[in-house]
Amino acid sequence: MKVVKFGGSSLASGTQIEKVFQIVMSDPERKVVVVSAPGKRFAEDEKVTDLLIECAEQCLQDNNPTEKFNAVMSRYSSIAAELALPNEIISEIHHDLSERLNGDRSKPDRFMDLVKASGEDNNAKLVAAYFKEQGVEASYVNPREAGLFVSDEPGHAQVLPESYEKLYSLREIPGIIIFPGFFGYSKQGEVFTFSRSGSDITGSILANGIKATLYENFTDVDAVFSVNPNLVHQPKEIKELTYREMRELSYAGFTVLHDEALVPAFRAGIPVQIKNTNNPSAPGTRIVYTRDNTNGPVVGIASDKGFCSIYVSKYLMNREIGFGRKLLSILEEYGLSYEHTPSGIDDVSVILREAQLDPDMENEIIWRIESELHADEVKVQHSLSLIMVVGEGMRRNVGTMARASKALAKAEVNIEMINQGSSEVSMMFGVKQVDEKRAVQALYDEFFAAVPV
Repeated sequence: MKVVKFGGSSLASGTQIEKVFQIVMSDPERKVVVVSAPGKRFAEDEKVTDLLIECAEQCLQDNNPTEKFNAVMSRYSSIAAELALPNEIISEIHHDLSERLNGDRSKPDRFMDLVKASGEDNNAKLVAAYFKEQGVEASYVNPREAGLFVSDEPGHAQVLPESYEKLYSLREIPGIIIFPGFFGYSKQGEVFTFSRSGSDITGSILANGIKATLYENFTDVDAVFSVNPNLVHQPKEIKELTYREMRELSYAGFTVLHDEALVPAFRAGIPVQIKNTNNPSAPGTRIVYTRDNTNGPVVGIASDKGFCSIYVSKYLMNREIGFGRKLLSILEEYGLSYEHTPSGIDDVSVILREAQLDPDMENEIIWRIESELHADEVKVQHSLSLIMVVGEGMRRNVGTMARASKALAKAEVNIEMINQGSSEVSMMFGVKQVDEKRAVQALYDEFFAAVPV
């Protein structure tokens, strides 16, 4: 029994949904279909989720959301017309969205989640209607009825452990199940969404819950590439990855799969297959617990921009008990989360997403670190990119760091910082944002130019 999830680009039009239908029907083991909200049909198009966010924002500002509401309905109506579906499904979606927009706005974050979730929820109803029109036994299943319960954290919901046992009963429903991604319900019956692109998470949760043999994630690329194709021309495809490698790559900028999505599948030991809706015969990329490291020490290189570092230096820092805790406590008071903390005996850098900081907050933090921790030097460096070099094979290969550093030096890229996790599955390099593309190309040439993946 398989769980198969389709992303927004796979469901953006009637033509795409027809492809989804053919894919699902081509394999009788595909039992549970998780759907996203309709995505972009072309580069300048708007995703339905973005339109819904604008709708909710208009309501929260006491403005009339009619224009955006009509834009959302136009998308669903267009898909229904392409698929020759009866008008009843559009009337049902119109009624549902109207009710949500007229809901309780006293808690804006919860209201936003309620409206955002309608994208997936109503698309699941539409897809189920199409399957039925084709004479297939299929049913829309609501997450609340299925027992997908989550924490009451708007935009960052976490699945409650008890959900897995409840979800197992989905196996007993006859025919194909069409299930909306991206959200669940609190024990009090309120809608809460996962973080953006959270339909991947729903698919992984359901795969764990029904004890699936495979979780297939259909998107718009043939496979996971060894590096971002926007940075390197025609990079090599990766045939197989471990959960840990994919987690590291997803965190550092690979957008093929949500970085939280692997956890439920990993815990249940369920393989994940990345495939292309527009080219379903392509083998794709398989994500597994362990693999043979036959392609050298590095499997992928990921990069992401928009970081800054807070550098703190103090003589004999290593002798001062509680220094790290006090430093991070200051950041916590400002609601800041950090990514990495590379350190020496007398200095430490805290890497943050720089969008979290504004100039006033930055100055306050510098002043507090200097005055409260008596630091010798505090400085903030902006416009950094982080590059992650990932591969389980690095643990068994000597000199990988030296090769990477030499490649960056040859490309005249200055390394601002280096950090290697204790698991030795990844190395992180901090470089100036302007050097990101050149750095990634240099690392790709070093590790992949003559190596089969």
